[in-house]
Amino acid sequence: MDKLLAQYPVVVEIPVAWGDMDAMQHVNNTVYFRYFETARIAYFERLGLMKHREETGIGPILAQASCKFKFPLTYPDTVFVGSRVCEIGEDRVSMEHRIVSKRHQRVAAEGTSLIVTFNYREQHKAPLPADMLERIASLESRIP
Repeated sequence: MDKLLAQYPVVVEIPVAWGDMDAMQHVNNTVYFRYFETARIAYFERLGLMKHREETGIGPILAQASCKFKFPLTYPDTVFVGSRVCEIGEDRVSMEHRIVSKRHQRVAAEGTSLIVTFNYREQHKAPLPADMLERIASLESRIP
């Protein structure tokens, strides 16, 4: 399990709920995006980005998301979801996410997110704060 998530500095554990499944008796595709979101927000919290948004009005907004489904998850299971930044722009970051099934010990899905830095008070894009760039570099450098 650790090997599958070794390149992800933030990993969250999420139990698969019975209600996550759909009529086809597997976890609905939309739930995978919620799993990604949970890990992405945990990453932002590690950076202090959510607090920064409260203080300045500048924070993240999701611009794009994708998912490549590897195999269907079912209840009961627990997933580990990793997030990492793979590219940084002036006003955005690209992230990669990986969902690993504890029961099956394999990757269930991989996805990407494009996050734009947004000024919520003035309603426009904003540059990524310099201190956030430093925090991302520090967090990502902890990867072996």
